[in-house]
Amino acid sequence: MRERLQAMLDAGRDDALLRFGLGNACLQAGDAEAAAGHLSAATRHDPDYSAAWKLLGKALLALGREGDAEAAWRAGLDAATRRGDVQSTKEMTVFLRRIERRRR
Repeated sequence: MRERLQAMLDAGRDDALLRFGLGNACLQAGDAEAAAGHLSAATRHDPDYSAAWKLLGKALLALGREGDAEAAWRAGLDAATRRGDVQSTKEMTVFLRRIERRRR
């Protein structure tokens, strides 16, 4: 899957959905660095793509970048609110609470 999506990107297609799919595939393969790059691009293509923000936070957390993950999830909460994406709002709220608990 990752190779097919990368081939589409290499062929010139570049949009939020492709970058999200590629970021998700990279994250599932354990390549958080590549995932973060693709998911960040997805959020640049569509700043209201709450699912991309959610996965971007997960990728950043996997890289040990807790502060950046927190910032991504906060941006994602704003996007989810604008879109009315209740499920993503709930999930990112839980992720942020976990970070807050670890800091205590």
